[in-house]
Amino acid sequence: MTTKTKFNLEKSLADLETLVEELESGDLPLDKAMKKFEEGIKLTRGCQAALKEAEQKVEILLKTAGGEVSLQEFDTPD
Repeated sequence: MTTKTKFNLEKSLADLETLVEELESGDLPLDKAMKKFEEGIKLTRGCQAALKEAEQKVEILLKTAGGEVSLQEFDTPD
């Protein structure tokens, strides 16, 4: 039985924001900057996968009885 670790989107986004700030500072040597960049790419791919999975779940939940997807506008409170 394989266990799948739960991806923490919020933590990954916070980590990604920190990485961007570090890279934008320009204070890192090239080799460390490249490692941070690689880490950022991995985080970005993980975030994209998590968001795609969430999108698919939402589409499944919005399917009508006839099997068609009923997309609805999502309004956020102001």
